[in-house]
Amino acid sequence: MKLFPRSLLAVLLSVAASSLLAATGAAPADGAPAAPAKVVTKPDLVKGEASFAAVCAACHGADGNSGTPAYPKLAQQHPEYLVRQLRDYKTGTRKNAIMQGMAATLSEQDMKNIAYWVTAKTAKPGFAKDKDLVALGERIYRGGVSDRQIPACAGCHSPNGAGIPSQYPRLSGQHAEYTAAQLTYFRDGVRQNSLPMTQVAAKLNDREIRALADYIAGLR
Repeated sequence: MKLFPRSLLAVLLSVAASSLLAATGAAPADGAPAAPAKVVTKPDLVKGEASFAAVCAACHGADGNSGTPAYPKLAQQHPEYLVRQLRDYKTGTRKNAIMQGMAATLSEQDMKNIAYWVTAKTAKPGFAKDKDLVALGERIYRGGVSDRQIPACAGCHSPNGAGIPSQYPRLSGQHAEYTAAQLTYFRDGVRQNSLPMTQVAAKLNDREIRALADYIAGLR
């Protein structure tokens, strides 16, 4: 029988042990837990369309363009933002009786499927309605209010309201009524899932909120 030198045998045994640990997921000898493999699942757009039709379309429109001002347009919204909001509804971090009930039925994969499907739909443009208000809204949106430490909305949501993917939501063309309601909820502490928005909205009065919402509705 052919014998291996002791040094070579030690190396072979070490390699075999490492391979066994990797295959079984067992912790290494120093007690540190093995890192779990991260599973990345791509969104299934076919399932996303089916889920959206079953759960979301009645309020948000068949293509994500809600025709009712109380319900937001979702078409072209950043998928990461939509997933985060659905998750917040499910956990109760964001309060809304209807949406909490809907989100409760969705898995994380369902949320991703829906978000990536609806973000591929084209958002229909909105329109500003009040010339006097829209001028005030434009000033605040683009320049903020320096003497009250109100930052320009464009800094996070971009000058045309497109937002920044995975960071800040798209606002352009959103129903003015919906935007005004959300700003009021942030200001009054009803909605608490964004500290920056709570801090900004706390400094806005009712007229400024209406002005911003009207201006945002006309962005494109």
